[in-house]
Amino acid sequence: MKKIAIYGKGGIGKSTTVSNVAAAMACMGLRVMQIGCDPKADSTRNLTGGQSIPTVLDVLRQKGDAMLSDFLVEGACGVFCVEAGGPVPGVGCAGRGIITAFEKLAELNAFEHYKPDIVLYDVLGDVVCGGFAMPIRGGYADEVCIVTSGEMMSLYAAANITHAVKSFGKRGYATLRGLILNAKNIDNEESLVAQAASEMDTQILYHLPRDPLVQQAEAQGKTVTEAFSASPMAVHYQTLAALLLEDSR
Repeated sequence: MKKIAIYGKGGIGKSTTVSNVAAAMACMGLRVMQIGCDPKADSTRNLTGGQSIPTVLDVLRQKGDAMLSDFLVEGACGVFCVEAGGPVPGVGCAGRGIITAFEKLAELNAFEHYKPDIVLYDVLGDVVCGGFAMPIRGGYADEVCIVTSGEMMSLYAAANITHAVKSFGKRGYATLRGLILNAKNIDNEESLVAQAASEMDTQILYHLPRDPLVQQAEAQGKTVTEAFSASPMAVHYQTLAALLLEDSR
């Protein structure tokens, strides 16, 4: 089982990237589990017809306990979808919520039961507190990728995440695989990201071009892989999926 955490600033297209990659991997015949680690709980919407699924924390609040069937939903292409969820707005800590959700997944032996070939964690990267760093420091993920554009705040968030990964990497936790450039078509974008990657001592793992089909697919509650499987953009996600499956060593 390979476990990859994909981080990025809010609004950078991280969840879109993760769900499209998950669908591409599932279409390769792999058993894929996608775990959304954002209190907005919108990571898997493109895999569930645009519908929200029950979150781990919502189920725990409502029932006091949970079974896997209460919150784990099989989405498009057979991807197993989980949303950690978050606290009631204005009350509680989102990071602590992620820790609680991970503990519940472990308690219920989710990985042993569903036996995924690959687990993708979709993690908000604006703040890398203890909870949001769980995939890095808790031994849950083997590798970390960061979705970014050439915009300053996106690169600033990427630098913070890189610092966190490298700090924990010294203890034998997850390693940084590289940056995924999700293009916004700003001036000199690739060179800006390449310079930032050099300063972070990492690489641009892949360049995803901007394509209106991504938004058209999302309007249908689908991934590009599902809605426009023969398109060049679907091929980009398939190529990135294959790259992530390779041994990084």
